[in-house]
Amino acid sequence: MDASALAYLAAGIGAGLAAIAAGIGIGRIGSAAVEGAARQPEAVGQIRQLFILGAALIEGVALFGIVVALLLTLLK
Repeated sequence: MDASALAYLAAGIGAGLAAIAAGIGIGRIGSAAVEGAARQPEAVGQIRQLFILGAALIEGVALFGIVVALLLTLLK
């Protein structure tokens, strides 16, 4: 296996790990948001805002990881 094949493999693994980590993070945030809304129904609006903000930040980090993995592959 040559170096370019290993670079493509590493980029694929990196992008996959970024996507998996984002999925786990958003799942944990969603779980905590539902649990918080069940405990305090009067705070559903604030919990929803925090959930959306947290999910957006995690998606941003995942997108950054995928872009970095692709750039490392394409700019070698």
